[in-house]
Amino acid sequence: MLDIKFIRENKDLIKEAARKKHINFDVDALVSVDDKRKALLTSVEAKKAAQNEVSTKIPTASETERQELIAKMQEVKAEFQKEDEELKEVMKEWHAMMLQVPNIPDMSVPEGAGEEENKVVAEWGTKPAFTFTPKNHIDLMLGLDMVDFERGTKAHGFRGYFLKGAGAELSWAIWNYGREFFGKRNFTPFIAPAVVKKEFFYGTGHLPKDADDLFRTQDEDYLSGTAEVPMMAYHADEILKEADLPKRYFAFSPCYRREAGSHSKDTKGLIRVHEFYKLEQVILCKADHAESDKFFEEVNRNYEEFIESLNIPYHRLLICGGDLGASKVKQYDTEIWFPSQDAFREGSSASYFHDYQTRRFNIRYDDGEKKRYVHSLNCTAVATPRILAAIVENYQNEDGTITIPEVLRPYMGGKDKIC
Repeated sequence: MLDIKFIRENKDLIKEAARKKHINFDVDALVSVDDKRKALLTSVEAKKAAQNEVSTKIPTASETERQELIAKMQEVKAEFQKEDEELKEVMKEWHAMMLQVPNIPDMSVPEGAGEEENKVVAEWGTKPAFTFTPKNHIDLMLGLDMVDFERGTKAHGFRGYFLKGAGAELSWAIWNYGREFFGKRNFTPFIAPAVVKKEFFYGTGHLPKDADDLFRTQDEDYLSGTAEVPMMAYHADEILKEADLPKRYFAFSPCYRREAGSHSKDTKGLIRVHEFYKLEQVILCKADHAESDKFFEEVNRNYEEFIESLNIPYHRLLICGGDLGASKVKQYDTEIWFPSQDAFREGSSASYFHDYQTRRFNIRYDDGEKKRYVHSLNCTAVATPRILAAIVENYQNEDGTITIPEVLRPYMGGKDKIC
């Protein structure tokens, strides 16, 4: 959410943001509703003040004056109630429109209507040159009894799975190695809840746009698809000390996504599942663009160095305007190599938002002169089981065994191969 004063003073900038992000948003209509909101608010407050003034005169008035004052107060009260109801309706419309205002994209964000126009801006690693036709992770893991999809479907339903044996051990190894790797980068570790109040999904921008992709509880709360949501809620309605910034959090949580609209994509295997586990980097920093951008590059680079340590090829995408999303200033997606598909697939996403999220969460800090909204940013650190699938495919051998990446061997009991 942007500040309404900023929106009113920068209508052309908002229009350009909507154009670049291919979002249909009428800023002039919002300003018109805001004019109506302000006028009604002024009128309602004036009538409320008039009511209070009349009520203070009643106790000392004569009987005749008292009756006249009561009649006048009832008239004002009726007008007040009418306008107050109108204000409530206008406020609903105003809030709905404010949630749709697009954030201003960074100047480096390229033009483009959709994901096909995202730009590859970096590439790392040498793709493995197999002397045989590489298998996909499904066949490899089934052959080594690392996964059970049949019983996973029986227990969970569509996209269900059990990791078992070396599959479970390898997943634990990735988490523990990730914890140690990112633990050296000055983050505070967290285990975050997955069930989060509905309001906080509006705060991060996941609602209303992702409503179909979220699992909802009977209490109208939601299951989070990323620790970003609970970690942003952690400081909701708080005023932080400038000296305590930046807040650097490294959060583990189970994650849930319905994969709505993806029923024909990756229906088998571990690339697109309903339930997974993720370690997330989240930073809250001072309200400064240069600082936001610096931390954005840092957390994205953290992930890339993690992937490099596993020796998995990747490339970095700079997300174009039409694929960026309303809330974001800039986004990188780092895609990792899957030999069986001869393609890169998303392993991580890094984004920053300026104060777009923190205005909704009301997270501020005191800089000694005024209270400012902090800036927020986040990036995936480790997402399993997708990274597990990439490791299995990139480290496969012709005999169906899997060589364990050297950095993971201490967490796999010193073994160098899954047989």
